[in-house]
Amino acid sequence: MATEEKIGTVTDYFAKIGVAGIRLTDGELRVGDRVRFHGHTTDFTQVVESLQVEHQAVERADRGTDVAVKVQERVRRHDEVLRVSD
Repeated sequence: MATEEKIGTVTDYFAKIGVAGIRLTDGELRVGDRVRFHGHTTDFTQVVESLQVEHQAVERADRGTDVAVKVQERVRRHDEVLRVSD
């Protein structure tokens, strides 16, 4: 059974490049993590393939950081970001 842990909230969405701005409020995020985006009209899961902090590619980001993540679908402000673990 997969468990989900809230790690942050979507703060922005850049449609042209398909990138979500995320504030990590409750946990860290690493490249390779499986995350679920969940909101009123958003609900999908994907693996984090790229992660940036202030336009620099990073492997991991700590709680309290604003990050940019390439997303497969549109996300909206205030959508929750949950790390999914098996």
